[in-house]
Amino acid sequence: MSISKDEAMLAPVPPPFDPTKPSTPISFPIKTLQDLASRSYFDSFHFSFNRSSVSLRQNIGVLPDRSRLLVCHDMKGGYVDDKWVQGCGNNTGFAIWNWYLMDVFVYFSHSLVTLPPPCWTNTAHRHGVKVLGTFITEWDEGKATCKELLATKESAQMYAERLAELAAALGFDGWLINIENVIDQVQIPNLKTFVSHLTKAMHSSVPGSLVIWYDSVTVEGSLAWQDQLNEMNKPFFDICDGIFMNYTWKENYPKTSAKIAGDRKHDVYMGIDVFGRGSFGGGQWKANVALDLLKSSDVSAALFAPGWVYETDQPPDYHTAQNKWWSLVEKSWGIVQTYPQSLPFYTDFNQGLGSHVSLQGQKLSDAPWYNISCQNLQPLLEYDERNKSEIMQVTVDGQEASYNGGGNISFRGNLKRNEHFTARLFKPNLQLSGSPISVSYSVKSDERSMLGILLRFSSLSQETKSLLMASNKYIHRFGDMFLPCLIRTTSDWTVHETNLVMDGHTLTEISALCYGPDDLAEETNTKGYFALLGHISIKSQQKTKLFPPASAWVFEAHNIEIVPGDSGSRTLSCKLGWRLKHPEEDSVFTRYNVYAENLYSSDYRSRKVMEEPRSEKVFLGTAHVDAYYVSGMVVGRDVKKVKFVIQTCGEDGSWQELDASPSILVETERLSSKFCCCGLI
Repeated sequence: MSISKDEAMLAPVPPPFDPTKPSTPISFPIKTLQDLASRSYFDSFHFSFNRSSVSLRQNIGVLPDRSRLLVCHDMKGGYVDDKWVQGCGNNTGFAIWNWYLMDVFVYFSHSLVTLPPPCWTNTAHRHGVKVLGTFITEWDEGKATCKELLATKESAQMYAERLAELAAALGFDGWLINIENVIDQVQIPNLKTFVSHLTKAMHSSVPGSLVIWYDSVTVEGSLAWQDQLNEMNKPFFDICDGIFMNYTWKENYPKTSAKIAGDRKHDVYMGIDVFGRGSFGGGQWKANVALDLLKSSDVSAALFAPGWVYETDQPPDYHTAQNKWWSLVEKSWGIVQTYPQSLPFYTDFNQGLGSHVSLQGQKLSDAPWYNISCQNLQPLLEYDERNKSEIMQVTVDGQEASYNGGGNISFRGNLKRNEHFTARLFKPNLQLSGSPISVSYSVKSDERSMLGILLRFSSLSQETKSLLMASNKYIHRFGDMFLPCLIRTTSDWTVHETNLVMDGHTLTEISALCYGPDDLAEETNTKGYFALLGHISIKSQQKTKLFPPASAWVFEAHNIEIVPGDSGSRTLSCKLGWRLKHPEEDSVFTRYNVYAENLYSSDYRSRKVMEEPRSEKVFLGTAHVDAYYVSGMVVGRDVKKVKFVIQTCGEDGSWQELDASPSILVETERLSSKFCCCGLI
C-alpha cells in the first residue's frame, strides 16, 4: 500500500547515523578533515568489522616491470550492496570475478576519504591484486578543504599520516590522490609535501604499498587535465608511485608519456572511461581499442567504471555481458595473475553471491545472499560467442546445487560419440617438492555425463606431463595419463581423491575434461551432457592442521539488547566476539560460519544440555573477522536462551565439526542492553 505525500511528510525522520552506536556493521567514508584529524573512525563501533582479514601473497611486493592494469571501481557512487560488511540479501548485486586480468584495484566514491569495504580487499588480495582507497577534493568545497589541509607543512604531513594509519589498520594497500579543484599557488609546495610524505608513510607502514596521483591539478595550481605526462604534472609523478592519466588523451600521448617517464613508463596508467565519455576508442564494447594501443605503447592502463556493464543493463544478462566484456580485456591485455602459487589451494567457485549456502552438499540456507568476502579463487573460463546449441556452455553458476558455499561450475551441452571436451580452469605456477600432495574434487551429474580433472606439469628440463583424475572404470580410455582415485558419495555428490608425488615439477594448468560412457549406441551420435563441478582442493599431506578445541577459545557476547515484540516474542541484538586464549602464528583463520540454536528449558544446567528440547542450528551468516553482529533476531516467547556457535573454516576448505566448535549462551528474558555474557560450553 502506498502512502500519501502528506503522510510521508508526517512520518518520523530516522535519526542520523551514529557510528559509535551498535548496529548492523557497514562500511562508510570519512567526509570531513575534522573527522580525519580526530581519528574518530577508530572509535566507531564498525571499525573492527571493517578490517580486511586476507593478506596479499607473500611474493607480491613491488609491482612487476611490465604494462599493468589498474581497475577503478565507480559504481553508483560507491557503498551500495558492498557496504554491508556481513553481507545482504541482494544476490543480483555488482561483483567482479575477473581478477586474473588486473594488478591494482581502486575503490572510488566522491567522499573525501573513501575507505574500501573489506569485501573488496579480501577477495582482491586472495587473487593477488592490490587495493587502494581514494582521497578526493572537488569544486568549491574541495578548494576550502585544501586550504585547511595545506595551511602549513605540518598540517599536510599530519593528514598524510592519518591516511597511512587508516590503510595500515584496515589492511589495504595505499591511495589514489585526486585533487579536482584549483589550489592557491602559494600552497603547491605543501601539496607536494602532502603527496611525498604520504608516499613515504605508506611505504614505511605497508611494504609494497602504492600512492598514485590523478592527472588533474597542475604544479601551477590550475585545474587543467593534461591527458599525458608533461612538465605540468611530472613533479607529482616524481614523488609518488604512479600517475593515473585523465581519459581524454590522443593517440600519440601514450608513447610521448612513456618517453618522458623513461624507466618508470609502467608507472604511467593511461585512463579509459568504460562509459566512453571522451575516451580514445569510445569505451564500452570498444574499450579494447584503447587497451591495444596502450599495450603496444608499453605503458599501463587504468580502466575507470567497469560497472558500466551492470549499470546500463547490457544484454542478455549481467553475468553473460560481464564475461563477454572482460573477454575483450583478456584478448588485449592477457592474463597477469597466476594462481595457485602455494599450498593449500582450495576453491568452490563461489562468486560472493548466490541463492543458497551449502556445506559438504547439505544445504544450510536457501535465502539469496551477497557477500563479496566469500568469493573464492575464480576460474579463468574462456568466453565463447558461438551459438549455445553449438558449444559446451561452461559457467560459474549460483543457482544450481553447490557442494560448499553457493557456487559451482556447470557444464551444459552435447558431446559426440567417443569425443571429449576440455575447459581451462586455472593457470597455476605451483612448484612441487618430494612431499606427497592430496588432490580432490566433487561432481554432481547424471549417469551419462562424466567429468575428470586434468593436471598439466612441466619439469626443470621443460618436459610436459598430463595426468587425469577420473572414474576408475575408464582407465582403459586414458592409458598412461590416468590417475587412480578413491571415490565416495556425499549428499548426491561424488568426491574423487588421489595422492601423488611430483618432485621437481611445476603444476602449470588445471582443466576440466567432460566425457561420456563407452556404451553410447552407434546410431546415437550425440548426447545431452550436464555436470556440476563443486570444488577442487590441492594440499600437502604433511601439513594437515587440527582445529583448536572449543576450550582454546574465549567467546563473548557484548552490547546485548532485547526488545519486546508482538505476542510475547522478542528481538535479540548483540555483538559476538571470540579469540584464541593462546594464539599461534600458524593458527590464523579468516572465515567463520555463525549459527544460532534456540533453547527452551527454563532451568538450564550444562550437564543436562542433551536432555533439553532444542531447535535445529540455524545458519546466520559468515564472519571474516573475529566478531559478528546479530541484528534484530526474532525469538519466540518460549525461547529462554539462544546458543550461538562459531564454526572455524580452514584455508584448505576444511571446517571444524559443529559439536567441537566454541559456543556461548545468551539469555533472552532479561530486558537490558547493558550486560555482557562471557563463557564457553
